[in-house]
Order: sequence, then structure tokens, then C-alpha cells
Amino acid sequence: MQEAEIVIIGAAIVDILVRPADEDVFRTGSFPAEDIRMSTGADALNESTILSRMGKRVLLETVIGSDQAGQYLLGHCKKEGIRLPSDCLRDDLATGINVVLVQPDGKRSFLTNERGSLRRLCLNDIHMPFPKSARIVCFASIFVFPRISADDLSRIFACAKQQGKIVCADMTKCKNHETVEDMANAFSYIDYLLPNDEEAMLLTRKCTVTEAAEALLQTGVRNVIVKCGAKGCLVMNHDETYMLPARPDVTCIDTTGAGDSFSAGFLFALSEGRTLRECAEYANECGAKAVSVIGASEWIPRI
Repeated sequence: MQEAEIVIIGAAIVDILVRPADEDVFRTGSFPAEDIRMSTGADALNESTILSRMGKRVLLETVIGSDQAGQYLLGHCKKEGIRLPSDCLRDDLATGINVVLVQPDGKRSFLTNERGSLRRLCLNDIHMPFPKSARIVCFASIFVFPRISADDLSRIFACAKQQGKIVCADMTKCKNHETVEDMANAFSYIDYLLPNDEEAMLLTRKCTVTEAAEALLQTGVRNVIVKCGAKGCLVMNHDETYMLPARPDVTCIDTTGAGDSFSAGFLFALSEGRTLRECAEYANECGAKAVSVIGASEWIPRI
């Protein structure tokens, strides 16, 4: 088996998607949803799946339970060609399962198991140094894992940089009132940071996406790419700033995994040596394809 080109760090869970979800179910006791399906989910597994289907060799650094749901994820990774550490399966964990309630306009609400594997990753679970063959290391997503501190992120990113890797990271909303100052040292190692607009403004306490990107750039991040949903994305570094519009005429059915598809598209283009603008344009295209179908990675077929 050929060695990994890209290392993705983060969560792998099972998603139960319900569309459309309606609060009437609590009044009537039953509601005829148009579609209910089970699929794989979570940021890192979504990105890994998409990248693997694009032909990339991916190592997924994660932890899952040795239960039925965990076996389902193992089977998925084997089928997709996603590499996993030999010790990722844990007897003391329940594999995370999310119920994703998709509203008619594509917006989502989640039911999560707080004791499941979704948020249980810690520094000791991540195998360092990273494979020599990997050119890119991506952490997806910052703030998901309460056991991984800002100092831990600094150690992870510093290790990757010492090995000459390109360091990328996605984000979710900060959970414990973290500030951009708290994250500055860890962010200083990042080559490409990929938050969405809400996440960026919440962390930086700024009122506009541009101001938030500027604050993130001041931490030492080399490039900030802010996902702005239907508006496209904002790209900023110390040399240039520009907005790339989203693909027009896209019907939004389900936003599940749209940000992960964006990030995966960006990583793929980056691994192919494309320019920053080309990476962001391709990321926009992947995000648009993702929202046009139900599920996080169903938009891209297996090779």
C-alpha cells in the first residue's frame, strides 16, 4: 500500500439524517419525513472520504469505539481506501452518533451524544512525527475537542512545520470563550486557516468578516480563507484580499458537510500545486455541489 499524501486529524462518527424535520412530531407523535438515512460523518472523516474519492491517499488520525457503529466506520474507511492508525479502535469508547435534523431550507440542528467519540480525541491519540510521505497536515476542526488545548495544537502544528509540512486547519465555533489572543501561538504555525464567517467573527469579536480575517492574519496565519456560505469565500493574506463569489443557481437541499467539502476541495487543489485563487475557486465549487444533495459526501462518486 502506498504511503499517505495528506494527514487529516479529527473526528469520525455516524450521521442519521432526517429531512425535512418538523417540530410537529412532538405534537403528533409521528411525522412522515421524506428521507431518513444513515451515513458517515464528522469533519475529518468527511474530508478524508472526499479526498480519497478524488484519488488522494489519506491517513485519518481519529478514535472510534469498538462497537457496531465503529465497525461500520471501519468498513467505510476500508472501502474508501482511507488509512487508519492500528490503535484507533477503543473498547472504552462509544462511537459518536449524530441525529441531523434538516429543515426544508437546508439548515440543520443536531442531537449529539456528549459521551461518544466525537469529542474524545486527545494529544496522545495523534501519532507524531507524521509520515514522511505526507505533504499536508490538516486539523479539522479546532474547538471540537475539549481535551486538545491551544498548547497541544501548538505542539501538533510545530511538529508538522519542523517536518516541512503544509499546515492547514478548519474551525468550529469556540466553546469556552476563547479569544484570538489565546490561539495566537498555535495559529502562528498555520499556512491556511479555513473558518466560516460566524466562527471567525465569534473568535475575534469582530463585526465584519473582513475585520475578523485581519485579526486572524495578525496571529501569524499566512493565509485566511473564510467560508461565507451562499456569498462565496473571502481570501486574505499580507499581499492581497479578495472575495470569490459562490457558484450561481445552486439549489440548497442540505448544508450537512458543505464546509467539509469546501475544505476538502481546497486541500485537493493545494496538493495539486494550484494557486491560492484556484484552490479557493475549486473549494467554492465543491461546497456548492455538497449543498445540492442530502449528506456530507454523497455528491462525489467513488472512483
